[in-house]
Amino acid sequence: MNGYKRFITALKREVPDKVPIWELIVDKPIVDSFGLKSYADLAEYIDLDGVTCGENFNLEKIGPNTFKDEWGIVWKTSDVGILYPYKGPVKDFKDVTKLDIPDPDAEYRLNTLNELVDRFRYEKAIVFLGHDVFEFSHYIVGGMHNLFKMYYRYPRYAYILADKIFEYKSRVMENALKIGADVLLSGDDYADKKNSFLSPRMFKNFIYSYLKKTVDIAKKNNRLFIKHTDGRIWSILDLIIDTGIDGLHPIEPAAGMDIAKVKRKYGGKICVIGNIDCTIVLPLLSPKEVEEVVKETIAKVAPNGGYILSSSNSIHPGVKPENFKKMVEAARKYGVYPIEKKLIEKYSKRNFYENIFK
Repeated sequence: MNGYKRFITALKREVPDKVPIWELIVDKPIVDSFGLKSYADLAEYIDLDGVTCGENFNLEKIGPNTFKDEWGIVWKTSDVGILYPYKGPVKDFKDVTKLDIPDPDAEYRLNTLNELVDRFRYEKAIVFLGHDVFEFSHYIVGGMHNLFKMYYRYPRYAYILADKIFEYKSRVMENALKIGADVLLSGDDYADKKNSFLSPRMFKNFIYSYLKKTVDIAKKNNRLFIKHTDGRIWSILDLIIDTGIDGLHPIEPAAGMDIAKVKRKYGGKICVIGNIDCTIVLPLLSPKEVEEVVKETIAKVAPNGGYILSSSNSIHPGVKPENFKKMVEAARKYGVYPIEKKLIEKYSKRNFYENIFK
């Protein structure tokens, strides 16, 4: 199998020839550390089975390390050049009624996707990173505290804003599928390491229907869907899975998300993705310890397919490049189907993370 077939087979909860390897994001400092020019070059060099990209925005520089996007969201760059939202365009909630959405069909919107399709079509799975409505809502109103205030006090405006975001994001995702994306992904984070940001009731009221409609875009086009969310999501996991997602990423061990437990409970419905810790293991431990974590994870959840290996979030600038490389090498070595019985017997009962995340 090539990377495309391997990735899609696992995402369909079937058994490929090897455990697929993929990353949601590999930040530029990591690409640079390998002496390569682009993320696409790295994906080829390190032999990832899937590649990811999002949409292209025009950013206007408005100050030192400060930019404004087409929604009016102000972004700043960190010391390593990573953008993060700083300020939203909406100060008064009623102003969401006047908020203009950018042109989802702008010619440049999917430039990066076009490049990946030209280079990797049917060789590597092409994952398009989009959004449902939670994250962009709090970007636009200036933070989650303001969004929660809107949910509780001014729900009508919250729905108006969500409708506008969905109108835009759904159009971009539909265009991405037409161009050649194989998989859609929602990147909205719903939780931190302690719990979900929203109660199940609030999630059902404000997020569920939009996420389901986002998943349905993939389904009606005969494509697959991955839901990404960091954090401890046990309280809303049934709702997330009920939307019809095909895969869940990254099942974060630092947040108490046990990937073996997730697979036991939901493996008949979803592919499990991720779980190689990028907060301590990949940034701080040795390549040998990384290999042990990979072996344990494969032993626990790779048998019978339905597993894609990745970090527990992304390959960020704090990750040791040699540990990223070792993660991939170990996955290739131990992730061959059928998974060795000796590996399963030796590692499936271990819990490397137990002493790290007490």
